[in-house]
Amino acid sequence: MRQEQYNLALEVLSTSDWLKDYPGALVRQLVAEGRLVRLNVGEWAQAEGDDRSGLFVVIDGSLHSFCAAPGGRAVMIGVVGAGAVLGHATRYSGGPRLVTAVCVEPSLLLEVSEASLERVAIQFPEVWRAIAGFAYANTRRSLQMAAEVISLKPRQRIAARLLAAIDGGSLGGTPTLRVSQELLGEMLGLTRKTVNSHLSHFENLDLIRSGYGKIKILNADGLRDIANS
Repeated sequence: MRQEQYNLALEVLSTSDWLKDYPGALVRQLVAEGRLVRLNVGEWAQAEGDDRSGLFVVIDGSLHSFCAAPGGRAVMIGVVGAGAVLGHATRYSGGPRLVTAVCVEPSLLLEVSEASLERVAIQFPEVWRAIAGFAYANTRRSLQMAAEVISLKPRQRIAARLLAAIDGGSLGGTPTLRVSQELLGEMLGLTRKTVNSHLSHFENLDLIRSGYGKIKILNADGLRDIANS
């Protein structure tokens, strides 16, 4: 593991929502026990139905997550960036992986196997509490997304989903989502035309700046006002 990559992994994990309140020694042990994996655009970090357990922490880059839908379709359900966690520990889930995660830009991930987690837990048993915390947060986000689709109007729904994608500031100070308007619409049950119309409105208000396959968030507070209106 290169020193600069090691330092970046330490920084990302130390400031991530699920580990920021835990001892630095625990974070250092997780990084030491993990394996850094570099993936290119289009490569999979994990596949739905895979029996392999353990965690992937996104250190740099961006991935789209998909799950199977009726009719054999793969439906996009999220965008994840630095600090996000994929996978699970068998202590909290006895089933296979629930989503497929695909890189949409060159990405660096820290893989922490189930065996590595067990070794970390010998010295830091609180690691299981940290993992339970991010599992709870993931469940909460899934329920929130379902509630948004059911209850919010399209403009509010889009604003809420953009905010959820940058939750915790994990994508940086001026976060950029690597997602097309078509895929954003798929996540929200909206047509590309509808998404385009509302994104244009947000852009006119200087809340976002959209480009080919990406959306840069300029004013999260303004989006929050729309989502809560």
